[in-house]
Formats: sequence, C-alpha cells, structure tokens
Amino acid sequence: MADPVTATVAVGWGIKVVGWLASPIISQILKKGFSYLGFDAPKKLKQLETRLLLLERVMEAVEESPHRPRLEKLFRELKSAFCEAEDILGDIEYYRLERQIKDNEVKLDGDASSRMRGMKRKLQSATPRCPLKDQESGMSKKQLKNGLEKIEMIINDACQILEHLNLPSVANSNGRQNFPANSCSAVTTGAPPLKVFGRDKERDKVIAMLHKKECDGQQKSKSGIPYSVLGIHGIAGSGKSTLAQVVYAHEKKDKQENKVGHFDLVMWVHVSQKFDLDVIFRELMEGATGSPCPTFNSRNALQEKLEEKLHGKRFFLVLDDVWYNNRDARKQEELQQILSPLKVGKTGSKILVTSRSRDALLALGSVEERCIPIPDLDDEAFFEMFMHYALGDATIEDDHDRAKLEMLGEDIAKKLKRSPLAARTVGAQLCLRPNVEFWRRTKDRALLNDTMGALWWSYQHLDEQVRRCFAYCSIFPRRRRLKRKELVELWMAEGFIKTSNDEEELDGIGQEYFDELLSASFLQLGERQAEYECEVDYFTIHDLLRDIAEEAARGDCFRIEKDFTGEVPPDVRHLFVGSPDIKMVANKISELQNLRTLIFDDCLPPDDEVFQGTLRRFRKLRVLILRFRIDGCGHTFSVPECIGQLKHLRYLRLDRFWGSTLILPSSITKLYHIQLLNVSDFDDVVFSGGKNMHHLVNLRCVSSRVDLDIPNIGRLKRLQVLLNFSVMKKQGFELRQLKDLNKLEGRLQISNLENVESKEEAVQASLADKERLTTLELCWGHDTSCSPEEVEAEVLEGLCPSKYVERLEITNYHGLTYPNWMVGKQNGGPKRLHYLCLDRCTRLEPAPELFEVFVHLRCFKLWGSNWPSLPDNIGQLTSLQVLDLLRCPNIRSLPALPRSLELFCLTFCNEEFMWSCETVEDPNWQKIQHIPEKVITHDF
Repeated sequence: MADPVTATVAVGWGIKVVGWLASPIISQILKKGFSYLGFDAPKKLKQLETRLLLLERVMEAVEESPHRPRLEKLFRELKSAFCEAEDILGDIEYYRLERQIKDNEVKLDGDASSRMRGMKRKLQSATPRCPLKDQESGMSKKQLKNGLEKIEMIINDACQILEHLNLPSVANSNGRQNFPANSCSAVTTGAPPLKVFGRDKERDKVIAMLHKKECDGQQKSKSGIPYSVLGIHGIAGSGKSTLAQVVYAHEKKDKQENKVGHFDLVMWVHVSQKFDLDVIFRELMEGATGSPCPTFNSRNALQEKLEEKLHGKRFFLVLDDVWYNNRDARKQEELQQILSPLKVGKTGSKILVTSRSRDALLALGSVEERCIPIPDLDDEAFFEMFMHYALGDATIEDDHDRAKLEMLGEDIAKKLKRSPLAARTVGAQLCLRPNVEFWRRTKDRALLNDTMGALWWSYQHLDEQVRRCFAYCSIFPRRRRLKRKELVELWMAEGFIKTSNDEEELDGIGQEYFDELLSASFLQLGERQAEYECEVDYFTIHDLLRDIAEEAARGDCFRIEKDFTGEVPPDVRHLFVGSPDIKMVANKISELQNLRTLIFDDCLPPDDEVFQGTLRRFRKLRVLILRFRIDGCGHTFSVPECIGQLKHLRYLRLDRFWGSTLILPSSITKLYHIQLLNVSDFDDVVFSGGKNMHHLVNLRCVSSRVDLDIPNIGRLKRLQVLLNFSVMKKQGFELRQLKDLNKLEGRLQISNLENVESKEEAVQASLADKERLTTLELCWGHDTSCSPEEVEAEVLEGLCPSKYVERLEITNYHGLTYPNWMVGKQNGGPKRLHYLCLDRCTRLEPAPELFEVFVHLRCFKLWGSNWPSLPDNIGQLTSLQVLDLLRCPNIRSLPALPRSLELFCLTFCNEEFMWSCETVEDPNWQKIQHIPEKVITHDF
C-alpha cells in the first residue's frame, strides 16, 4: 500500500494526466490533423477514444502502482507530441491566412492585379511542385503525419503497459471514478468547537445579518418565500464550518434562553457532495421536533409531515458543506429540492450555507452582499490556534523545554501557511509527543500532505480546461496581484480556451473560467484600486492553492527569480524571468526549444542582445512580455525587424516607464495570429507599417497611448480594444471605419471630429450599436475655423452612444446646442451615465435638462466653461460624489448641492468666488461645508 504522501501526490498527478488527455483541445487537434491528411477523422477519433478511455480509467488508480515514474515519462512524451502537432497546425493556419490576405489584396488592386494573377498562375503551372509541399497550405504534410503517428504510437505504448498492470477497477460506466460521498471531508454537526480563534469579527457580522430586518425574505417579495439565504465560502479546511458552528451555538442559546428576536427552530444539516434527499428531510424533521424521525412509507409523506412541523415557524437552518456543479442540471435540481419544504416557514427565517463555491450560495438564493468569503487568520491568531492543538493541556514541567517547544512551534506554524486544517492535523500529531527532538524533526518535514489532499479533491472537481488555466497562473511569483482581463487574454493566447460554437466569444468563455475559479476560491479578490478614474480589481492565490497550481504545472511553467542558481528544465514551455542578471538568464535559457511564453519582468535593458537573440531563437512563442529597465527619459527603442518571424505569436506587450519612444517595424503586420498588441507605456510610438495593419485579422486589442495611424481599421472585425481613433480627410481614416467594429469594449476616444462634415457621416460610425463600450470621449481640435458650429452640432447629434455607456467626455465642442439625446428630446443615448465631463465646450449654456436625463451621475466635471452658474436642479443628483469646476470664470455662486458629495474641486476660477468658498459663514462656504474633501486651487 502506498504511503499517504505518495498517494496524495499521485492523485494530483493522475488527475492532471487524465484531464489533459480527455480535453476538447486535444480532440480538436487530432480531428484537424486527420482531416488535413485526408483520413476519415470521426473514424480515426473513434479508434483513439477506446485507448483514451482506458487511460482515463486506469490513471485514477495509478497511486497504487509502482510503475508511476514510467507512466509519467510516457505522459511527458505524449504531451510533447501533442504540442508538436499543435505547432504544425498553427503553421498551417498561418499560411492559410497569408494566402487569404494576399488574395484579398489582389482583388482590391483591380484589373491590373488580375492580369498579374493570370501571369502568376502560368508561372506556377510551369514550375514543378515539391511533393512534400501541400498546394493549399504551402507546407509539408510529412511533418504533421509524423507528429500524429508519434501520438498514436505513444498512446498504444501506454495502453499496452497499463493493461499489464495489476490495478483495481476504479471507474463507473462513465469512465469516472466513484469517490465516497464524504471522502475528503468529515461529517460535521452543530456542536460548537471547544475553542475558536480569530473569528470574532466574522461571527458578529454573520449574526448581525441574521437579525437584520432588511434581509427578511428573498428580494423578490412576490415569490412568497419567507426565508433569506446568506453564506460562507472558502477553500477546504479554511474554517467555514467552524464559523457556522459558532453562529449556530449562539442562536441555539438565544432560543433556549428565550431572548428577544430568537428563532423558533434552530437546525443543522450536513449536506456533502453526494447527499440523499430522504436523509436530509429526516435530519430536518429531527431538528424541528427534537425527536428521532419516525419511519415513513414515501418521501411525499415525509415531506408533508416536515412541512406540518415547519409551518408558521421562524427558523434558522445551517446547510453545511454544500457542493455545486453548474454543469450538472440534475444535481442543481436536487439541491433546490432541499429547500422545498422550507417555503411554509414564517417570514424572517434564515438559512446559512457553507460551501467551497460562491456559486452554490447564489444558486440557493443568496445575493452578492450576503456571500461572505472566509478570510485568512492573521499570524498571531493562527499561531495561538496551532499551539492550542499542538500542546493542548499537556504539562511541560521544564520551563526551558516549553520555551524551546514554543520556538519550534513558531517555525512549524510558518510552514503551514495559515491553514486551519493543517494546524489541527499537524498539531494533533505533535500533541502526542511533546518532546523537543520530535518537534525539531517535524520542523524539517513536509507538513501539508493531509491539507493538500483535501485541496486536490477540490481541484479535481474543476472543469479540465479551467484546471489548465489555473495551473498556468503558477508562472507568476507568489502573491502577485492578478487582473481578470489580463489573465483571460493570456489564456486565450495560449490556446487554453476553445469552443465548438462559432457564435461564442472566446473571451466570454474565459470570463466564465475565471468566475468558476473565483467562485471556488481558487482565486480570491485581493483589493480594489482606482486607476485612470476607474476601479480595478486585483486577485490573489492562497499559498496552499498556489502549491496545487505549481504541482499541476510542473515541467510546463518555471520562474527564474533573483539569486537563481539552478537549472531550467529543458522542456519548459512557460517561463517568467524576474532576475536582473541578464547574462546568466541568457545562458540558462539558450537551449529551450519549446518555449511558448516568455515574460521578462521589469529587468531587461534596452537594445540588449538577449532581446535580439530571443526573437531569433524562440520561434514557438505565443506570449512575449518585455518590461524594460530604462533610467531617465528621452530614450528611443527600436523593435528588431525579425519579430515578424514569430509566426505563432498571439500576445505582444512591451512595457517601460513613460517618457520614451518606441519604433515598431513594418514586419509586425506579418504576425497573422496576433490577438493583442500593447505598447501603452510609451509616450510616443513610431510605426511605418500601419497601412498593412488590416492584415492582422485575429487582432482583438490595440493598446497605445498615441494614435498608430492605422488605415482601413474597419477590416479588423474582431477588434475589441481600440483606445484611440483619429478621423482624417483621407482614404482609410473616415469615421465610417468604425461602422462594423461592434465588438469594441471599454474605452474609445474619437479625436479630430472637425474632419466630419455631416450628421449622416457621423451616424455611419454606428456608436449606438457598440453596446460593450463603457467610456466614450468625443474630441474636436483646437482650431475653431475647421468646421462651422452648426455642423459640429449635427455631428454630435449623429454620434449618439449606446445606452450602456457609463462615462462620457466631450472636448472642444464649439456648437451652441446640446444633442437631443443629452437633453431627453429623443429615445436613445446613455441611460445610466455615471460620469460626465464637458471640457472647453465654451459656447454651451447651462442646461437643467442634463440633470433630468442623467440622474445617476456620480461625477460631473465642468472645465473651461463660460456657464454663468450651475443649474439649480443639480441638488437633485442624489448619487453625485464628485463636482469639479476648472477655469469657469463666470460662476460666482453655488446652488444647493447634493448631500451625497464627497469631493469638491474648484480650480483657477473667479478669485472672489473662490475666496468666498473658503470664508466661514459665507453663503457659498455654507453650501460646501458638508462635503468631506474640498480642494480649492488659486491661480497665483
């Protein structure tokens, strides 16, 4: 029998292997490959399915096998073969796109090009064709055939070995292992723990929510549901059930003492992953009556009797350890059935749910604000808890020995990474042997095996593709703050996100993957920060789950960090470099042939030969992120022309401090697979190849602080992020280029609108159809002679945004009137605008209608305006938090301002007016005295 440590590691390894083999990505690679070679793809796949199923069934029992090292070698070979086939298929797609782009160019060139095409065909027919080249793809079939044959050979080899292993039958008819219902989690009861550490704040929060009147019943009062649901969610062993037990004990005591506001019934049910509805109903019956449940002939009879006991009672119920799978409709229905007898209770009843998944809480009827993530214990509370379990009531007569045990205990506790489960399990072992030598030996051991086993159990219940995405996160250093959008973009670039439905957007699927990881606490919300006046969420990974990710990605992901002296695995595919020793790094990575991800994290000097060599050597790169270390401003950095040879590149990001110039070569336009190009850290970007940017048919994001002058951008149908678009009076830069770019999202600035000559031309931009845009900036140039004010008014009328726009800025508008969509004279336009900035719109007069249409404003900025005053109805904006007045010389007094204001900015306005706002008891001062933060800046 394998020891527990080996078994735990093997379970995780087996899951990794099996899930990867069975993934849709692998099936897609095989299907495309076989079809390309002329095989009957469905038939071929059917032949492989039996072998794959066998692998799937036996890998789950591999922890008992002494052959695991040999199988792991086979797995590495198999994965290498698949990646090789994936690269070849990527080449095929590259050449297909190149041919398609050239054909489109020929069509656009007209008759002259048509004649050239005829001559080209004659030349091709007269030239012997290489038998190893395919007429359609322009590359060798032999490479692909060899790769796929290699895959089949390795699968056959693996199956032959596995068939000879003496392994027990572990799979059901679906090829999945049958795990015991409560195999990685103990069945809990409502009995309170003997001692609880560091959970007072969370306990008080939950109890307060239980007795909050606003939480009585579900939000949809018409449903007639008398209870509301709140919940605690977090990773395995984090203390969810303990916290629920403390709350349960508190409510039970209040009931026994007949305190004001107590619940009529207090019940506890442990649900677990595989539950029996009859058993659940029996436990509810016993909780409601306080007596053993009698025998019933049917579930209906049991439920009717239970409803009779619950009828008209205000109850508090804990549903502990609820599992949820959003892909299993049958399980979802069974989970809902648990709640069916509870609808007869009294209004004000409460259900407290504990789960590893936030989705479980939402599925049972909770709302976001009542889903409580279980936080980590602080170091002091965790150490206190650990020593409680490690020493307990043990009598240590020698004070010197006790002091040594406490010092050793401090070191041991640090290794447990604040896991309550680990504290209990390791502490219990130490408590049996309270002697210094045993504790010293324990300090040097791997102590998290039991905890890791429980976490592997949670990990295996994620979708295979989601697991792959999570494992990839291990490429980043520990405690790295991660952004949702950045992670999804990286997963897409790596090819981890696939769909067989052409209507589905890959980024949408990636968002679902992210949400699943977040719901299951594999990702945790770390902090929320304001960036460019928008709130950005940062996420982190718990240290123990980080260990899971590293184990799952072992061999694939690697980091070279400061003071690194070891060797880099030769087959690594995803590499993060955080070491400033570039020469050492160059030596370590020079032979890496399979690299797909290379991230230099703020350590690469500009114009370094490492960068040049990187582009020439690592031809399989899909993701390239370079953060340069440059001192001072005024530096010019040129990207080498050879970057165009990275045919597989999907994600290119070049970062540095602001104040430098980037020169991009025209060869960028040969990266037909590229999805993201981010050069937003550079103050100036020089790009001579813009005329061919429309060749990048897979481009989704162009992020640059300056306009890249991309003509015919309307051909990039997949474009989602375009920060700037400058209208010009030349072909390819007309406003109508935006017409079909309806996938644009986030922020868009449209500048040089003085070059638009009519409302009809403005309407062609179809801004109302761009429902993913949340921020829109409409900018005219400084030259007021470029277009008459009547034309500008018509153009602004035609630039009506989508109803989903939340932030609107209008700059240098010289018209006299507001568009109808801003003053409520037509349907359309933003419905819930949060931010409005009128910048140097010098001819506009105050419009009270603005604050009748945009009643949800949180921020209003009036810059460079000739308004004589603010409209009186601004006081009705009950959500307004920021009011910012800049260079408004004619405003002399303030109307009554909203009580909701948190920040008032007054800059370079009329001096007398500004001083009045700083003079106590002045009427203007009185109107702003309630605002917490006031910033008044004089133009001295």
